Amino acid sequence: MNKRIAVLVSGGGTNLQALIDAQARGELGGGQICAVIASKPGVFALERAERAGIPGYVAARKDYPSSQAFTAALAGKLRELNIDLVVLAGFMVILTGEMVWAFPNAILNVHPSLIPSFCGEGCYGLHVHEKALEYGVKVTGATVHFVSEECDGGPIVLQKAVDILEGDTPETLQRRVMEQAEWAILPQAVALFCQDRLRVEGRTVHILPPRP
Repeated sequence: MNKRIAVLVSGGGTNLQALIDAQARGELGGGQICAVIASKPGVFALERAERAGIPGYVAARKDYPSSQAFTAALAGKLRELNIDLVVLAGFMVILTGEMVWAFPNAILNVHPSLIPSFCGEGCYGLHVHEKALEYGVKVTGATVHFVSEECDGGPIVLQKAVDILEGDTPETLQRRVMEQAEWAILPQAVALFCQDRLRVEGRTVHILPPRP
C-alpha cells in the first residue's frame, strides 16, 4: 500500500524539487507526494508542485488567532487528505504539539547542520551556516529527523557531513550543504519511511534491512 506524502513549504521549494525528482526516478520507496502545502500564497514551491501535477494548498498562519489554532487546522487538513507522512521542507512556521500528536513519528524535517550543533530556536536558513562559520568548525552537513515537540530535538534518521572550505561564505556553504547533503538524505529518509524500514526506540532510529 503506497504511503501518501504531504510536503510543507514556505519558499522556493528546492528540497521539494529533490523529492519530486526522486519520485520521478521511482526512488521514494513506493511513496507518493499527494499534496504540497505552503505557508503563504505565491511561493515558487507551489509552481513546482503545479508543474509536477501535485495539488497545492495554502495554509497561512495569519488567518488563525494562534499557533495552536493554525496547527490544529493544518493537522485536520492533512488527516482529511489521508496523509501518512508529513515532510517539512523549509517550512518556516512553528508548529505546536497538536501536529506531533496527530502524526507521531510520521513527520520528517531536514535541518542544514549536524544536529545537535547549530540547531534549535533561531537556527534556520542562512543563520545556521553563519553560526558554523563563526564557530570555525571544519565539517558541517545536514540532518533528517523525526519532529518532536522540542525544536530540532526529535530522533535522528540520517545525517551526512559536508566539509567547510577555505573562503566559504554562508551562501556558498548553504548551497553546498543543500546539493551534497539535503537533496541526498531527504529523499532517502522518505523512502525508508515508505518502506516501513524505520523503527524508533527512544532517541534512536533503527534502520531495518530491506524486506526479501
